[in-house]
Amino acid sequence: MNQIIDKYDIAVVGSGHAGCEAALASARLGMETIIFTVSVDSIAMMPCNPNIGGTSKGHLVREIDALGGEMGKNIDKTFIQSKMLNVSKGPAVHSLRAQADKMEYSKRMREVLENQEHLVIKQAEITEVLTENDKVIGVKTFHGTIYNTKAVILCTGTYLKARCLCGESITYTGPNGLQAANYLTDSLKKLGIEMFRFKTGTPARMDKRSIDFTKMEEQFGDKKIIPFSFSTDPEKIQKDQISCWLTYTNDKTHEIIKENLERSPIYSGIIEGTGPRYCPSIEDKVVRFPDKERHQVFLEPEGLNTNEMYVGGMSSSLPEDVQLAMYQTVPGLENCHIVKNAYAIEYDCINPRQLNATLEFKDIQNLFSAGQFNGSSGYEEAGAQGLIAGINASLKILGRELMIIDRSEGYIGVLIDDLVTKDNMEPYRMMTSRAEYRLLLRQDNADLRLMKKGYEIGLVSKEKYEKVCLKEKLIEEEVKRIEKVQVGASKKIQEFLQQYGSSPLKTGTTLAELVRRPELSYEKTKEIDCERPKLSEDVIEQISIQIKYKGYIERQIKQVEQFKKNEKKRIPLDLDYKKIKSLRKEAVQKLCVFRPSSIGQASRISGVSPADISVLLVYLEQNKLLTLKFSN
Repeated sequence: MNQIIDKYDIAVVGSGHAGCEAALASARLGMETIIFTVSVDSIAMMPCNPNIGGTSKGHLVREIDALGGEMGKNIDKTFIQSKMLNVSKGPAVHSLRAQADKMEYSKRMREVLENQEHLVIKQAEITEVLTENDKVIGVKTFHGTIYNTKAVILCTGTYLKARCLCGESITYTGPNGLQAANYLTDSLKKLGIEMFRFKTGTPARMDKRSIDFTKMEEQFGDKKIIPFSFSTDPEKIQKDQISCWLTYTNDKTHEIIKENLERSPIYSGIIEGTGPRYCPSIEDKVVRFPDKERHQVFLEPEGLNTNEMYVGGMSSSLPEDVQLAMYQTVPGLENCHIVKNAYAIEYDCINPRQLNATLEFKDIQNLFSAGQFNGSSGYEEAGAQGLIAGINASLKILGRELMIIDRSEGYIGVLIDDLVTKDNMEPYRMMTSRAEYRLLLRQDNADLRLMKKGYEIGLVSKEKYEKVCLKEKLIEEEVKRIEKVQVGASKKIQEFLQQYGSSPLKTGTTLAELVRRPELSYEKTKEIDCERPKLSEDVIEQISIQIKYKGYIERQIKQVEQFKKNEKKRIPLDLDYKKIKSLRKEAVQKLCVFRPSSIGQASRISGVSPADISVLLVYLEQNKLLTLKFSN
């Protein structure tokens, strides 16, 4: 007879980056939470790249932190190199990226989970999601134990029916040789959930002692380290950093790959899943970009207490003998020793259009999901979704309104909206180009944008929220002051302008107008501004950006106002689109499948035209079905 356990509110299935954030969020909101994992050694494991952040992904980590998540705090305590990317470009695309000590990152996150009140870790494979009248009632383990819960969050990562491929050899395991989860997929299909088969991959790991770094370009971290978490004291994380290294492939590398393409599972037809377009294997790069003479290869340390080096940019599923020959053509790797072979991994995931923007399944109440199980890729995308799923599962149980971050509020909103409104036929990767309002959604102002939400939910302390409120006040007051300060064409001012190669003044202007000149800045004008208050660096950064990019920011704010109008126009989820005679057949089909919650969401569905939206609006207004929802 099956043992039945009733003492948990929420079950989180999977302990990767999504699972950790989901479980911590729900437990911190007072939910009795249990997190299931096929191995406690896989908690917050980094099976692929040894870093957190990067272009657009750094934005996600900052937003996770602003909402009360853990990822930013964890990398601040376990990084070995840190760098702000894209600093030669505008602030909208600046992104923080840190190399992690992989073992320490996982170890520290496990400690956080183990010591979190209301949270229990259980090593067990979940084989079935239990429902009653299309509502979740619990989960069942491989050993038959039933856990009755009020909500379930699926964060299975790349473990569902996983298999790893290296040339002709196939091993039926999850990442890093861990046990695959082979039974849950069938349970989900019985519930009517549509499944996809996706693929990702990872490069080889090299023994550092076998690498000749003299043939490579050394890559240093930033001299001044900027933390991910807004609660981390920058002064306490300044430390010596470990170098990374840059080298390149060449004609010999590409020739070996081309000669052995038939032995690659990607091209021999063995691989069934769809791989990520924006993180291709080295085989894909060589085939897709035949005119490119070389590709970048980054050698990145996996930690302080290991000799393993991650070979970034050369993921592969070629056979071991081909891998060795290929890698040994790269300068510095001529005598390399492979510790772990590169491999591809296939796994089951869902079609995310089955989800609401809250990450709850449309057809199964109290069933939520996050991470690569939702068809995304990357630790950061997973962590962001896990946090939102954990928050909303808890709010649902508490009877509170669920939280949605929209596209104008954060990269998290862009990520989730893209997943639930677009046809994603490959692993989704976050990019700055996906965010229409990226000048407003910078990584530097995530606290100003989202910490209020984190506080209202209950994941951000009153002290932290009051601190960000004070920061906001100081920024606003100083921007107003700078806009009003008048500057005349005095000798002192003209000498100052000449010093920075700036045009002399013919008449008076404001200090703000000087700051907006390309060659000047808020910091530089300090010497002609006698009344400037003493402010912290993060406040100064915001003041500088707000003044410098005032025109662009105001333009995007107007765009957001229009966007919000359409987001507030709510559509009944049970609307029968087939009754709207003037809608095109394709639009009816897509709207029936996606069931958008707002006019804004409907307008972003591929195959729904502006004309279709006009028809939909007229129908809703004529039948008095259009409601307005005003966000707080």
